Amino acid sequence: MSQPILDQIDKVVKENNIVLFMKGTPEFPQCGFSQQVAGILNAYQIPFAAVNVLLDEAVRQGIKDYSDWPTIPQLYIGGEFVGGCDIVKEMQASGELAETLKPYLTA
Repeated sequence: MSQPILDQIDKVVKENNIVLFMKGTPEFPQCGFSQQVAGILNAYQIPFAAVNVLLDEAVRQGIKDYSDWPTIPQLYIGGEFVGGCDIVKEMQASGELAETLKPYLTA
């Protein structure tokens, strides 16, 4: 993967508290897994950046290389890779996601 793409991804991850790399947009998700994660984040009423990987094949492949994770969606919180749909759902069920998001919730 080209370094400029990885640098571009790194910039997005570091400049946003919460980033979801997904297929489609939160308003119009293009896969069920992306829809689920966006829905979970929306339920917390927390702002997040969304990157539609379907718009750029280089970004779609690049995010997989960046995280060393093979699937989309991918959630980043505080510059750290959290996981994909199954992990986010497990974290939500256990309460861990709420704790992880707490510093970014507005009163």
